[in-house]
Amino acid sequence: MPRLIYCLLLLLLPGLAAATPQQGTPAPFGRTPSGFEYRIYRLQSGRYTLRTDVVAAGDTAYARRIGKVLSAHVQYRTGKDSVLFSSRRQLRTALLLPLPELKTKGGIEEAMALLQPGDSATFRFQADSVFQKSFRQPVPPPVRAGGNVLVMLVKANKILTAEGARAEQVRLAEEAKKKEAAEATQRLTKDIAAIQAYAVRNKLTLLKTPGGTHYVITKAGTGTKPVKGQTVSVLYKGALLSGKVFDSSEKNGGQPIQFPIGVGQVIPGWDQAIPLLPKGSKAILLIPSAQAYGPRGAGPDIPPHSILRFDVELLDVK
Repeated sequence: MPRLIYCLLLLLLPGLAAATPQQGTPAPFGRTPSGFEYRIYRLQSGRYTLRTDVVAAGDTAYARRIGKVLSAHVQYRTGKDSVLFSSRRQLRTALLLPLPELKTKGGIEEAMALLQPGDSATFRFQADSVFQKSFRQPVPPPVRAGGNVLVMLVKANKILTAEGARAEQVRLAEEAKKKEAAEATQRLTKDIAAIQAYAVRNKLTLLKTPGGTHYVITKAGTGTKPVKGQTVSVLYKGALLSGKVFDSSEKNGGQPIQFPIGVGQVIPGWDQAIPLLPKGSKAILLIPSAQAYGPRGAGPDIPPHSILRFDVELLDVK
């Protein structure tokens, strides 16, 4: 199993609903001779029915798929139902999982071998066993604390050749890029509306950069404006629109931050607005989330999609 999947397991982020269908009382789990449990459903005539034809991996049907790739959505949970990873949420796209020759049973690879395109499944593994066999890593603390059980939910989409998988990877990347761009446009429109409402409440007359960052010069300096590549020295205080301060020069001993302008060493909102300030100016910057830390946020104090306010003073331009 690729190391990337193991790394993704360590992302303790919220996930989506289970990949397996919930129609009435779930059927009992089956158990493979190698020891893990499974419950696999197939969609037929608009309804999910429990598969009763699940066979041991390594049969002739699987042998024909060796070297091919399974496109699937995957979710990992602890035994206490805490979501560790969801491909729908974290990646917003299906995973492409190679189907190698099955040399060791009892791990993720054998579970994938049981699936047919269209199946939805839940697998339950003893964490010590599956992390040794499939990930070759110690069990992460969240999994061990969750009962030493790893639950894997899978929605199998289709089987691809290696060439087909490469084409699918390109298609999924383009699809994700288009979706991300559409969502970014919608988010920017929403953020700008929130910034304008904030300005009305606080009686601010806004100026706007072409990239969407808004600003107010509260004290006009008399020096030159910085240009790309010049190093600026700035005092600042950063806050959410709620007023919660997350960082400031004061917290850093009163020392200004120094950085070259326009080369990506600071968030885009700063690179957009600071060059518009003459040396000696004081200003308020109101930065849409896309020009700040976007959907990732930054640490515990800046949630995803946060609009930021910075009170800045441009002390020097070198």
